[in-house]
Amino acid sequence: MKVSDFDFELPPERIAQTPAEPRDSARLFAHDLAADASEHVHVRDLARLVTGCDLIVVNDTRVRSARLFARRASSGAVELLLLERLAVDRWRALVRPAARIKPGEELEVEGGGLIARALERDRDGVAWQIDLFAPGGARDQLEVLIERFGQPPLPPYIRRSRADAAQNAADRERYQTIFARELGAVAAPTAGLHFTPRLVDEISALGVEFARVTLHVGEGTFKPVTASDTQEHVMHSERFTLSQATVDAIELCRVRGGRVLAVGTTTVRVLESCVDERGRLRAQSGETRLFLTPGSHFRVVDALLTNFHLPCSTLLMLVSAFAGRERTLRLYREAVEREYRFYSYGDAMLLYNRERDG
Repeated sequence: MKVSDFDFELPPERIAQTPAEPRDSARLFAHDLAADASEHVHVRDLARLVTGCDLIVVNDTRVRSARLFARRASSGAVELLLLERLAVDRWRALVRPAARIKPGEELEVEGGGLIARALERDRDGVAWQIDLFAPGGARDQLEVLIERFGQPPLPPYIRRSRADAAQNAADRERYQTIFARELGAVAAPTAGLHFTPRLVDEISALGVEFARVTLHVGEGTFKPVTASDTQEHVMHSERFTLSQATVDAIELCRVRGGRVLAVGTTTVRVLESCVDERGRLRAQSGETRLFLTPGSHFRVVDALLTNFHLPCSTLLMLVSAFAGRERTLRLYREAVEREYRFYSYGDAMLLYNRERDG
């Protein structure tokens, strides 16, 4: 399909700059796929849209404060975005401005607690490999120092001034889901941002169970699709883990006739990546490049809670694969007309069948 087939018009004022407070007060566009009927409620109403037989699967990745500001010896400002830890001290990182950096150059991270040494350009010609270390050599404190001196890697459409200390401090907490525990993402699994402990308790009281997967959202989440045809797009890889405990929970959900509700497209990618040639879900860890577009088959996920995504993005294509392209774009147009808030800090959409099969 043409990538342009997934375009839609989004007024800039519909892009959320801050999340709803409390989190579960965000609006929820709930759409029954079988009936092709919608209702407009709030995330806190999710408890009445699920039943005790259902299973909710969340992504428990934790976002690293991967955005670091540094200075060259010449006093020039440099921004680093840590993408992946390769060894004890070695990282892949985006460096800006990259063209001025030379191999062997040392950059002092603001705050004085970290030094970044540029090594070489990565094979992709975009990222750098760098050594990141504390001047005192405390390797076991590296992650602690990154969290202290770094900032959350908010997407570029969320506008933040470095001088706005209050907003930047607030983002440290609100750009993490309440499920976050496995450090390694450079972006939040944003559908999970809508949950509060109160909502989880209310849903759990119905008998609904929660299960976890881990997918560390990578730099591909920031990259636009540059191909003109979906078949030409090379999907980025992301590291994941699907535990046996979650596989068992899904199998029990099937036995009791419940639905598997995936919270976010990242959760969908993990679950649908782990189905073997016989259609069985297998616990495993690895990397996935799964690219779901209309025509793809969903063998695990029955319902999807997700945010509203960018035009022509792989995330929108996944949602279109689940609900159908024409229907998805129709619902997005309605969401714009009804002034839903879009993207990471925006509102949510639930795609499900109110009546379970059978």
